[in-house]
Amino acid sequence: MIYLDNAATTWPKPEAVYQAVDHCLRYVAGSPGRGGHSGAWEAGRILMEAREELAALFGIGESTQIGFCYNATDALNTALLGFLQPGDRVLATAMEHNAVARPLRYLADKGVQVEVLSCDQTGQLSLEGLRQALRRKTSAVVVCHGSNVTGAVQPLAEIGGLTRQAGAAFIVDAAQTGGVEPIQVQAMGIDLLAFSGHKGLLGPQGIAGLYVRPGTKLIPLRYGGTGSLSESDLQPDFMPDMLESGTSNTPGIAGLKAGVEFIRRTGLETIRDWEMKLTGQLMDGLSQLPGVVIHGPRGLTGRTAVVSVTASGWDSAGLARRLSSDYGIACRGGLHCAHWAHRRMGTQTSGLVRFSPGFFNTEQDIQKTIDAMKSILGEE
Repeated sequence: MIYLDNAATTWPKPEAVYQAVDHCLRYVAGSPGRGGHSGAWEAGRILMEAREELAALFGIGESTQIGFCYNATDALNTALLGFLQPGDRVLATAMEHNAVARPLRYLADKGVQVEVLSCDQTGQLSLEGLRQALRRKTSAVVVCHGSNVTGAVQPLAEIGGLTRQAGAAFIVDAAQTGGVEPIQVQAMGIDLLAFSGHKGLLGPQGIAGLYVRPGTKLIPLRYGGTGSLSESDLQPDFMPDMLESGTSNTPGIAGLKAGVEFIRRTGLETIRDWEMKLTGQLMDGLSQLPGVVIHGPRGLTGRTAVVSVTASGWDSAGLARRLSSDYGIACRGGLHCAHWAHRRMGTQTSGLVRFSPGFFNTEQDIQKTIDAMKSILGEE
């Protein structure tokens, strides 16, 4: 199989990720924070070291400000439902994933004022439009760093500067960019950073995280046992315990730790450069096929490794099925859980075929994909 669906979940993983999960399941006999025996201490150590690796990657000063979540949707719900209150005004981009759009729709029904900022045809946010919108009192700005539909990457440092000047919190969805795009929370003025563990960070599914800037007030999404303050029925008010009720996914966190170690050892720039080389090859090849339109940024600047297309006369889901059944190419057709983004792109009816190369793909994979598209589209 040629796997070009890394925007959904990266595959394969580094060998060290498989080994870390296996070792944890076989030999770590305990739950973090639940007991004083060696197994519980070892589980706790895995969580601590994973936080430290993530803090180093994202420029986070205190690793305990990272709370582990089940997935990026869980992290974003924790951020949005925990921070925004009735009467607040929040700005979001027109390219947000349903992991943001649906919680905001819920919050709008509860009295939060939600305003959607327009983006251009490539998916890029207008900084001038944001600047104008911030003239009114704003509680938070929510931004999808990298679109899972067009690959458009938003300029976090510039947006963070504007939100700081306006006194608004800056909430970032880094599901598509964590591990492949440079993110430095302090330098970029990010208050809440939600990230997925199983995409660019190369960990297993079922693990993610939320960074909370010190001093940011957040109401927990769930309550329960944390292994701390067990003498009280009050939820801890300190990080990370306040966000981590219930048993942690220790094997998943062990795999995530191994994935981040691989990224830091290999070099984020090395990973990104290879993915963008493959992206450029794919865009060059697809752009020469009659009837194919590439949606999103025209070049490699301002995008991540996502290439989405429409093909004249083809339904996106049908074309993706043909690529899979006849050529063994895994990609994704449809609406990508992103109603707002497809509405902005005008592709709500047709959907898009999304190809998302990863670090373990080859130039041969990309050429075979271009050849397969040429063959399918050349049929009478």
